[in-house]
Amino acid sequence: MYKKRLLMALLCFIALMAIPQVARAATITSCTFDKDKYLQGETGYIAVTIYNDENDKIRVTELSATINYYYDDGVVYLQKFFSDATLPDEIPVGQSENYYIPISLPNNIAPGFTNPTVEVHTDLWRAQDSRWMTSDHPTSQPKLYIESPYKQLYEDSHQQYQEQMSVNGYLTNMMNLFVVTTIVFASAAAGFIFVFFTRRPRPAAQP
Repeated sequence: MYKKRLLMALLCFIALMAIPQVARAATITSCTFDKDKYLQGETGYIAVTIYNDENDKIRVTELSATINYYYDDGVVYLQKFFSDATLPDEIPVGQSENYYIPISLPNNIAPGFTNPTVEVHTDLWRAQDSRWMTSDHPTSQPKLYIESPYKQLYEDSHQQYQEQMSVNGYLTNMMNLFVVTTIVFASAAAGFIFVFFTRRPRPAAQP
């Protein structure tokens, strides 16, 4: 009986040792898109700031953004983008690093809001045994807004209309100014002619 309990305890100990040790090593302090809104087929990037809140250095081994797309026909499509940084990249204690994830939207993506999942994989340095230890995977979900092409067409048409109205108003003002100026000059000319002929000396009467 004693040997059986000892064997069970040993097996539990081995199982615990086999489980990878995970420590919290990083925090995503900022995660934003480079634009407030996107159009179908546009490109951009996600700016991510990662902070090392541990008592030793960490390294970023992977940084990605997973986006669930809805196409115009209702089909769901999942796409994963990765950081353009050279990884792994170390972050000293108490320091932050900025990374960028380029994205490219499909031409037929459905308009509306979606929340991509930005995930970072990090390792924590263990000075006591001089090795990297697997860390957790902090995530963030920034809001992505895809604007409807019809709304963009409406705004472009409205802007062109406003510009045309502004040009028409300018031309109307210039025409009114021309008419008023013409009337003023014509009136002045008529007055001058009237004064000229009424004040001409008349020939003296013959006796």
